[in-house]
Amino acid sequence: MAAKRSGAQGKRSQRMGVEPPPQPNSEPALSLDRIVLTAVELLDAQGVDGLTMRRLADRLGSGVMSLYWHVDNKESVFDLALDSVLGYRGSPQIVGAQDWRTEIIDMLEDWRASMLRHPWSVSLLSSRALGPNILSRLELLGKTLSRAGVADADLNVAIWSLWNYLMGATITRTSFDLSGGDRAASQPRAGEPYPTIERSRLLCDDDWIGIFRKGLDALLVGLAPSQNRSLK
Repeated sequence: MAAKRSGAQGKRSQRMGVEPPPQPNSEPALSLDRIVLTAVELLDAQGVDGLTMRRLADRLGSGVMSLYWHVDNKESVFDLALDSVLGYRGSPQIVGAQDWRTEIIDMLEDWRASMLRHPWSVSLLSSRALGPNILSRLELLGKTLSRAGVADADLNVAIWSLWNYLMGATITRTSFDLSGGDRAASQPRAGEPYPTIERSRLLCDDDWIGIFRKGLDALLVGLAPSQNRSLK
């Protein structure tokens, strides 16, 4: 939605015969794509609290007011940056594959990897309007689940169950990354009153990809039981 607003703003300016102010000769021309790319770089470096229009303008070598020829406000920048890092371009061998599990696993593992590359996206995704890249992911997820035999009446449950699993697994991964030493120190030892955690070494298990995949496999078994029976 933010992209449409920004585009409309630029078109209004063009219709009025007004051009954005020129950029210094030492810097590339300011554009929406360049603003979004630089915003992502700033978010990667300093997180959500580190992005201000002043800092963004400084990185771009422009004035703050020049940014408003391309975006409405900082909230629009957040929307555009978030959607830009969550685009999905599955390989032709994956998208539309006969094995619907392979397609969903690839889609969600790619989504998880994208958020882990840009940890700020995890916190933004829960509070922003969903952009076209995210909606396209959800559309593809819904189509794949329908093809797997999930009834329309159960489709929303299936989609949100996968969303909740993905978000929970990613948040856990990022938060435990920030406290690895404390996690190891918290692992119960023999003789302490947590024998199951001690036996499984729960807090020291760092096979994040394997854990994510096994949990996702178990979830998919329950989401399309008719397909699972036919594949046995």
